[in-house]
Amino acid sequence: MTKFTISNDIKKAETLPAAFYRSEEVFDLLKEKVFLNSWHWIGDMTTLVPLSQTVYPLILNEKFLDEPVLIIRDKDDVLHCVSNVCTHRGNLVVHHPGKQTTLTCMYHGRRFHMDGTFKAMPEFEEAKDFPRACDDLHTFSIKTWLNHLFISLKPSFEFHKISTILNERVGFLPVQNFKFDQTLSKDYIVNCHWALYCDNYLEGFHIPFVHADLNAALDYGSYTTETYDYVNLQIGYSNGGEEVFNLPEGHPDHGKSVAAYYYWVFPNMMFNFYPWGLSVNIINPITMDKTKVQFLTYVYDETKLNAGAGALLDKVEREDEFVVEGVHKGLKSRFYTNGRFSPTREKGVHHFHSLLAKHLNV
Repeated sequence: MTKFTISNDIKKAETLPAAFYRSEEVFDLLKEKVFLNSWHWIGDMTTLVPLSQTVYPLILNEKFLDEPVLIIRDKDDVLHCVSNVCTHRGNLVVHHPGKQTTLTCMYHGRRFHMDGTFKAMPEFEEAKDFPRACDDLHTFSIKTWLNHLFISLKPSFEFHKISTILNERVGFLPVQNFKFDQTLSKDYIVNCHWALYCDNYLEGFHIPFVHADLNAALDYGSYTTETYDYVNLQIGYSNGGEEVFNLPEGHPDHGKSVAAYYYWVFPNMMFNFYPWGLSVNIINPITMDKTKVQFLTYVYDETKLNAGAGALLDKVEREDEFVVEGVHKGLKSRFYTNGRFSPTREKGVHHFHSLLAKHLNV
C-alpha cells in the first residue's frame, strides 16, 4: 500500500490524496489500524445499564467492525465489557438487554460469571486441560466520562487523553443530569466516505458559505480551533443576542460569550455542547460510498433548544450532506489529486489527516 505523508508544517502540507477515499484496500485497513485501536462512545449508563446486574449487548460499528460486545453492570455496580461470543462454538451469549445474574449460552448451556470468566459447562467432564484461560469471555477496555461509556477493543492510547480535554472546558456542566431524548435523535444516511464527513466537521471555514443561519448566530471572525493528541476543539462565539454558556470563574473562557463547544474525538466521534445540552454525533462507515451519521440528543434546558448555535441542527445537517456528497463525487475525477490546507481555518482537518496517515503507516 502507498504510504501517506502529511507534512507537520500546515503552510506546506497537502491533504490526503483522492486515492485515499477511493481505495477499498485503504478502507479495509482503516478497520484494523484505526477503528480497532480507538475508543468508541456507546451511550450513557442510564440508558444502557441503569441498574445492578443488568446487561446490554451491541454490535460495535455494525456493518464495519461488526464486533459483538456485551456491557455488564455487576452486583457491585462494577462495569465490564466482554466479547458476546461464546468460547465453545461462537454463538452469541446474550441477545437482549435487561436484568441478568449469570450469563448462559442458550446453544449448549455454557455459563459464565458476570465478569465474563468461565463458570460451568455440561458434558465436558472428560475434556482434558479444561477449562483454560481462553474459555473465559475475552475482555475489552471500558471507561466512563461522567455517566457516558466508552470502550476500546485494543486501545492504542489512554482514555485520559480524551477525558482530560473534555473536563477542561465542559467538566463544570452537570452532564450526568442531561436526559437522552429519543424523539429529538435521528440517523442520517450520507452518500460519501466517512472521513469526508469528518473533514467537513473539522473546519468552520465553510460556515459562511454553506450555513447562513449558523453563520448569523456565530461570530465567524472569533471562531477558533484547538488541537490535542486525539481531540480537536472548535469554539463558536456568539454574534450577540444569542444563548451562551454561563461560565464559572476560573474557567479558561470565563467572561467570553461562548455559544458552542464542538469536540471531535479520533476517529469518528463528535460531542457538541450547547446551552441547551449535548448533541452526540457518531460517524459509522458502511461502505466506501455510504455512511450512517447518528445524532443523539441529550437535553438539559429545553427552553433554549430553538435558539443560538444549537438551533436548526437538522437543517445544518442537510446542508452538510449536500456539500460532502458533492466532494465525494468530485474525488472520483481523474484530474483531481489533492489540495492544500488553509493555515488559519483548516488546522483541524490537517490534524485529522496527520493522525490517519500516522495510524495507516504503522
